[in-house]
Amino acid sequence: MTTLYWVRHGPTHVKSMIGWTDKPADLSDTDRIARLSAFLPADAPIVSSDLKRAVDTASALETPTRPRRGHIRDLREIHFGDWEDQTFAEVSAHSPDAIAAFWQKPGETCAPGGESWNDLDARVSAAADGLVREGQDLIVVAHFGAILTQVQRARGQGPLEVFSQQIEPLSVSVLTWNGEKWSDGLVNHCP
Repeated sequence: MTTLYWVRHGPTHVKSMIGWTDKPADLSDTDRIARLSAFLPADAPIVSSDLKRAVDTASALETPTRPRRGHIRDLREIHFGDWEDQTFAEVSAHSPDAIAAFWQKPGETCAPGGESWNDLDARVSAAADGLVREGQDLIVVAHFGAILTQVQRARGQGPLEVFSQQIEPLSVSVLTWNGEKWSDGLVNHCP
């Protein structure tokens, strides 16, 4: 049995769609980071997305017994393509039907030049499967969408069902692989 402790990076305070846009996280709430760190396994290595907000959050959780193991590009957030760094209102103003379809009919729908929910799910699931093949518990610092795809997989839900699940910044979602299937324990736990 292998457990992945999925941690969402610290808040960015950005109100636009920043899938692959590389914005930093606000890690000034040191008390909250300390509580999260105390909750996580003391000896599980840490991997993260290669985007700054995840890298910096992972570094804030690193300890002598909880080493960093690097960055994995496939753990990135969904790529919003031409919509990157635009607000929902901005995209709605020029592409109202496209953005409505993106949220109301997720799966194959994608932003121009971006990726669909199913693309994100396949990318992150392949990365997660690679991580569990190592056979050791890990802390994985990633993004809202990346974590949500794994909750969806563990619960056997569709995109619309899982979209109602919150994944707060600096929360942890505990997902376990038993050799045959995924299961979820805590989801969106904020220590």
